[in-house]
Amino acid sequence: MTAMSADPGFAGVAAGRPFTVHDLEAMPDDGHRYELIDGVLIVTPAPGWHHQQGSGALFVRLWNACTPEFRVLSAPFGVRTSVHNELQPDILVARYGDLTPKNLPVAPVLAVEVLSESTALNDLNNKKAAYERMRTESYWVVDPEPPGGLTVFELDPRGRYAQVASVCGDEKFTAERPFPITIIPARLLDGLRQ
Repeated sequence: MTAMSADPGFAGVAAGRPFTVHDLEAMPDDGHRYELIDGVLIVTPAPGWHHQQGSGALFVRLWNACTPEFRVLSAPFGVRTSVHNELQPDILVARYGDLTPKNLPVAPVLAVEVLSESTALNDLNNKKAAYERMRTESYWVVDPEPPGGLTVFELDPRGRYAQVASVCGDEKFTAERPFPITIIPARLLDGLRQ
């Protein structure tokens, strides 16, 4: 669901203006994820099992491969690059020196979104464009429905995302940035089977 403030009582936000990161702090702790793209509020429900399985398995793989100059974090952790923009990627990789105790005030080096029925359109369009504008070097989109998939975008010399890989099932993707790692999408979903 996407919303602009129209009700002056909604989370204490004044009507007729874009949302800000200050408004996010007044949002309820209700299991939804609240994000901003150019002042537009993006509200998504809690994710399902397939989403969490794919996200958790990829987080562990990234965590284990991470080199000392980076940190791997999972949502909810805000990437707050301006007063009108705060995203919470499912997984992010940031330079250690860029992190603050509260958020990441610059672009991550890698942002990962795991698709779900309620977020797929947003992840593949609005969020991808937002990460590109903030110059996030790599953007990965994981499809957690069996057999599993991974689509990888990296910034080209013009600062635009170019798709550099799309793998499915037991196919392998080997990344060199932000650090060397090989991902097999089907293995991210092993926990869905007994």
